[in-house]
Amino acid sequence: MKIYTKTGDKGETVLFGGIRVPKDAQRIEAYGSVDELNCLLGIICSMKTDATVDRILGKIQHQLFELGADLATPIAHKSSLIPRIKKSHSLFLEKSIDAMEVKLKPLTSFILPGGCVVAAHLHLARTVCRRAERSVVRLSHNENIGGTVIVYLNRLSDLLFVLARYVNMLDGQEEVKWVSGKRKVKK
Repeated sequence: MKIYTKTGDKGETVLFGGIRVPKDAQRIEAYGSVDELNCLLGIICSMKTDATVDRILGKIQHQLFELGADLATPIAHKSSLIPRIKKSHSLFLEKSIDAMEVKLKPLTSFILPGGCVVAAHLHLARTVCRRAERSVVRLSHNENIGGTVIVYLNRLSDLLFVLARYVNMLDGQEEVKWVSGKRKVKK
């Protein structure tokens, strides 16, 4: 099978189910953002940070692939071959958040993104996840995408934040608290 088909050379692509749409359609933007997030998680996984984090991110990568297929398939197209994001996917994220948070100090202020390289990338992934979420929300205003996709992305961004904090803790990195511009920063 060739990787190029030439069917998209005029700016259109085909959704699962055979519907042709422009490549700048909201649905394409939505699953493209999810694909970008998955690629970023692949970069983070290549850094081999911690077995628990790697296991969680590996599972999320598989879920994001399913999410992309879900978004590429209009709800009206019924197929047992297309996985859909379910409540159980979000429950996995919540359980992972809970497991990590018991190991972390409670937050008492906003913190700046950063720390070790892996944590900084996790913070970046969180922002890409939020962008994907915004794109999916826009899509949901015009098309039925079901009720679980937005919840999943919202919970995933929370988990990425907690994982960044967890990785910084493992690395011995102190979190940098945000200081309002109205207060002087102590040096």
